[in-house]
Amino acid sequence: MAKPRIYYVCEKCNRQSAAKMGRCPGCGAFDTMREVIEEPKRITMGQASRVPVPRSKPQRLNDITNQMEQRLFVPMEEFSRVLGGGLVPGSITLLGGEPGQGKSTLLLQISALLAEHHGTVLYTSGEESQRQIKMRAERLGIQSDNLYLLTETNLGTIFDHVNDLKPNILIIDSIQTVHSDDIDATPGLVSQVRECAIRLQGLAKNTGLSVFLIGHVTKDGSIAGPRVLEHIVDTVLYLEGDPFQTFRLLRTVKNRFGATSEVGVFEMQGAGMVEVANPSEAFLAERVVNAAGSAITVTLEGTRPMLVEMQALTSPTAFGNPRRTANGIDMNRLMLISAVLTKRMGLKLFEHDIFVNVVGGMKIDEPASDLAMAIAIASSFYDRPVPADAAIIGEIGLSGEIRAVSQVSLRLNEAAKIGFRRVFMPKMRRALPDIPPGLKIIECANIAEALRNVLMAEPQKN
Repeated sequence: MAKPRIYYVCEKCNRQSAAKMGRCPGCGAFDTMREVIEEPKRITMGQASRVPVPRSKPQRLNDITNQMEQRLFVPMEEFSRVLGGGLVPGSITLLGGEPGQGKSTLLLQISALLAEHHGTVLYTSGEESQRQIKMRAERLGIQSDNLYLLTETNLGTIFDHVNDLKPNILIIDSIQTVHSDDIDATPGLVSQVRECAIRLQGLAKNTGLSVFLIGHVTKDGSIAGPRVLEHIVDTVLYLEGDPFQTFRLLRTVKNRFGATSEVGVFEMQGAGMVEVANPSEAFLAERVVNAAGSAITVTLEGTRPMLVEMQALTSPTAFGNPRRTANGIDMNRLMLISAVLTKRMGLKLFEHDIFVNVVGGMKIDEPASDLAMAIAIASSFYDRPVPADAAIIGEIGLSGEIRAVSQVSLRLNEAAKIGFRRVFMPKMRRALPDIPPGLKIIECANIAEALRNVLMAEPQKN
C-alpha cells in the first residue's frame, strides 16, 4: 500500500516545502507553514461523484455561444454592481471579511432575494444551527418558501442534498468548516479547504450551479487558510469597514466576469444591510464647513466616483521624532507628501506631528487624492480653511508638479451633482469636452500654485 505524502504549504503564498520552516522562503512570513497529508488516490467512487455531472467534451470556438446576457438578476443594486451586473450561472464567488462585518447577514439577505426570483436556494452553514439562522431571518424580516437551510460540514452529505434538492444557488458558510472524507486532515487546513473548493468548482462548472463561499480573514486581512482559494474561484469580494462605523464597503478584488475594484456601499442597521444609493452624500453628511484641515476629493472606486472628506491635523511635536499617523491612506504616501511640502513649500513639518484621516472608514489607494491630502495638511498648518464649495483632485510628483488623473469627466459630474461649484485640478493637455454647468475649473500646474489658489480663495457667493 502506498504511503501518504507529507509536505508543508505556506498559508499566504502557497509555497510548498518538504520540511517545516519557521519562516516561509517565498514570502518571508513567519509561522505560516502548515502540514499537509496527501493520501494516495483511491480507485473508488469518491464523495463528490455522488452528484451526476455531464462528461466534458471539446467544442469549436466558433460553435460556442456567448451567454453573457444570461446573467441572473440580483435585486440589490450595490451587490449586483460588484458582481459586474448580475450573477453568472456556474460561477463560484468567495466573500471574505473580518468577524462581525456582516458577511452571513448579507448573504442571507441575498439568498432570500435570489430565491424569490430564481427558484431554489440552499444555504448551508457549518457554524450555526438552523434555529439560529431562523432567528436572524426573523430579525431581518426574511420569509421565503424557496430558501432551504442546512446545517452540515461533510462535503459528501452536502453533495447528496444538492443532488436531491437540485437548487439553482448554493451558499457555503463557511468553507473553513467543510471537510471531505477523502482527505485525512482537520477542517480548515490547506489540504481540506483546497480539495473542497476544487470539488465545488467542478460542481459549479459542470452543472451551472452558482456557488457562494464565505471565507474567514486572518489578522493581516487575507483569506484564512490557503491563498489558493483566490486562484480557484471566479470572483473574490471583501466586506470591510470600521467596526465603530455603520458603513460597510463590499469591494471586488478579482472578477473574471467584470471590472475589479468595484465598490458597493451598505449601512448596517437593525433590519440588516441596507444599500446606500448615494455614498458621496452619506460620507459628507456630518462634514463641518469651513474647518481648517479638511479637504474634499473625488476618488474613483472601479467605475464609481465618490466624494470623500480627507482630514489632517498638524501640531508641534513634544519629542525629537515627529509622528506620522495615517488612517485610510498609505503611510508611504503620507511621508512622500510631507517631504514635498517641506522641501518645495518650506513648511517646517519636521517640527510637527501629522495625522491624516479619511472619514467614513474609506481606504483610498489611488494617487488622485495627493493634492487633497497636501491641501488638508497645509490648511491645518496655516489654520486656514478650504472653501466649502471646492473639490480637489490631482497627483503630486516629487518635483512639486501636479499630474493629470484619469476619468476626469466622471469626477466632475459627481462633484457637480453633490453641489460643488469649484474644482481645483491639474492642467489638462486638451480641453474637456463637457463641463457640468455651474462648475468652475481652476487648473494648477504645481503645488505652490494650488496652495495659493485654494487657501487664498474667497468663498463663492450665490
